[in-house]
Amino acid sequence: MARMRLQQAAVLDHIKRKVGQTVADTPGNAQAGDIVWTSLSAATWAPYMIALDASATTMMNASRFANTPAPRPDGVTSVEG
Repeated sequence: MARMRLQQAAVLDHIKRKVGQTVADTPGNAQAGDIVWTSLSAATWAPYMIALDASATTMMNASRFANTPAPRPDGVTSVEG
């Protein structure tokens, strides 16, 4: 059960998601306002995702982006449109 925050706009399950949205891997772990993305795993982890709990940190560390600093939003990647 993991939760993470998007540091840039992203497409998850063919739907564009906004910067700052929180994503959970299961409905039981989601809080009010969270998006549930059941495909969230170490294999689908991206560098613009910020872990919000221990489970997400474990998932991030098992991904190919382990030990990679999170990018800083630069304005361009956070533009929604």
